[in-house]
Amino acid sequence: MSAKPRVAVVDYGAGNLVSIEQALTTVGAEVALVRDAEAIRHADALVVPGVGAAEPAMARLDARGLTKTVRTWVAADRPFLGICLGLQLLFDGSDEDGATTLGVVAGRTARLEGAPTLPHIGWNQVDRTRPHPLFEGIGDAADFYFVHSFAGVPAASASDVVLATTEHGTRFISAVARGNLLGVQFHPERSGSDGLRLLANFADLVRAA
Repeated sequence: MSAKPRVAVVDYGAGNLVSIEQALTTVGAEVALVRDAEAIRHADALVVPGVGAAEPAMARLDARGLTKTVRTWVAADRPFLGICLGLQLLFDGSDEDGATTLGVVAGRTARLEGAPTLPHIGWNQVDRTRPHPLFEGIGDAADFYFVHSFAGVPAASASDVVLATTEHGTRFISAVARGNLLGVQFHPERSGSDGLRLLANFADLVRAA
């Protein structure tokens, strides 16, 4: 692989694409915004960002012929990073609007219980449940930037996917990892130096994959 991993960022009308493209470029990735399956063919890694609700996001993925592509990519254990809604879409479905989502992680996306405010907006502490190279060089309990009202709830059979949790009223899953499948509920592209370090770590993992 070249020194610059080729990262395809899925453009399906549900993400802050400028920020994530700039952040990934800053940490040494060669970034392409992709809108169809053919454009993903030569990528080394796939990033699915996203803001908004699950049902319209899945409709846009379906319309672009990308739903099967993403599922196939993850099934092949190729490097993948879901951000915010991009993490939530990994689960079986969403309680937000009843959408059926990608179904690559057992469980559902549910409204944050006992939250003092919704949406949960701003900086909050991310507490790791186990070591992982994604957080290499990032201090324990570092703060990252969140904007969301829902979060993934893994089924008991998928509890080993949990990488980090965060408290906002009650605890919710803020990062997952299984093989080359990674997801974060926060926005690393809006999380300062620690967010850039996390994306640099992802680029390093892509190089090593």
